[in-house]
Amino acid sequence: MDYEAFTQALLADMRAHGGQVTTGPMAGRPLMLLTTKGAKTGEGRKAIVTYTRDGDRFVIAASKGGAPTHPAWFHNLRVNPEVSVEAGGETFKARATITDGAERDRLWSQHAEQRPEFRDYPKRTTRVIPVIVLDRLAA
Repeated sequence: MDYEAFTQALLADMRAHGGQVTTGPMAGRPLMLLTTKGAKTGEGRKAIVTYTRDGDRFVIAASKGGAPTHPAWFHNLRVNPEVSVEAGGETFKARATITDGAERDRLWSQHAEQRPEFRDYPKRTTRVIPVIVLDRLAA
């Protein structure tokens, strides 16, 4: 699979339909373009991730489909927590906070309830899947 071509097609679909994906395997899922700064290079790195909401906050999970390792974007935002988000037809800066304890568990349960495909991911890995909240920064 050509990941870059897939990502570009998703982006084009999102942008053409006010942030909604209308075709392919991701149709109907709430997706965002998350831009992080590379942990080593400081260069912009783009990833498309699904999200849920907790009030005004966006919630994402570093699941990588239950893989044994975290996705690269997670390592990036640990080092550089200020990110750019494109979701729902708008683009804004946000601060990423990695949750833990009861807050992480609450948000994971909420996320998996809204995105059922996430329910099996913890069974595929021995790591605790990080849950991150993105808080919009003032413009």
